[in-house]
Amino acid sequence: MSAAAVGVPGSPRRYLHSLWLLSARDLRVRYATSALGYLWSVLDPLVMSLIYWFVFTQVFDRSVGEQPYIVFLITALLPWVWFNAALGDFTKAFSKDARLVRSTAIPRTIWVNRIVLSKGVEFLFSLPVLAVFALFAGGTSVGWGLLWFPVAMVLQTMLLVGLGLLVAPLCVLWGDLERTTRLILRALFYASPIIYGVNDLPGIFPQLAALNPLSGIFTLFRMGFFPDQWDTLSVVTAVVLSFAALGLGIAVFRRMERPMLKEL
Repeated sequence: MSAAAVGVPGSPRRYLHSLWLLSARDLRVRYATSALGYLWSVLDPLVMSLIYWFVFTQVFDRSVGEQPYIVFLITALLPWVWFNAALGDFTKAFSKDARLVRSTAIPRTIWVNRIVLSKGVEFLFSLPVLAVFALFAGGTSVGWGLLWFPVAMVLQTMLLVGLGLLVAPLCVLWGDLERTTRLILRALFYASPIIYGVNDLPGIFPQLAALNPLSGIFTLFRMGFFPDQWDTLSVVTAVVLSFAALGLGIAVFRRMERPMLKEL
């Protein structure tokens, strides 16, 4: 996200350079303090996927999703990990580096965008998990729908930036929102089509699910492997809400930036 896109003064090239430096620092710190380093980007979603695969194929009689179910799970679980980790970090984006936020001339939006970027890079690092299961799980076929994958990434980036510009300053002004965000994320996991697809829902629930922008985004992530999962309403709604979240986040952040700095 360029400086111009978020309404900050200065050179877009300088903004992007600073954004990359901060994101790279986050990644180095994360991996340097861990014995397994990069492997955590693979192991975390892999273990989660295997647990849900076992529960919904070996323990319960599954009636949702498609075969191979492990690929069906991973195509939504990997972007969910990106979304969940970013939202969790937004709650302390400014308080964690309060001194730097107050004392440096770096545009404050960068403290949100660096989280989106660093977690997005971790998402890319985890894609070998999807590639391995797509290659070796029986019954997997890859189609032209895979071209929707980068579109889904762009929409999720826009959604995260917009939400981050809302959540991060609000959590400085009202500390209880950090715990509230965690509760919302727990509920949102089951309200999003991760262990099931939008088309698996009965009655009016597919229309209600479309109100969640993650429904359309996860649908696009799945299109390369499961074209039958297409749901026009969910995809169109995801596009509209992603743009709306970004615009709202930019507008609200401009109004809350000064009160937030007073609280830090």
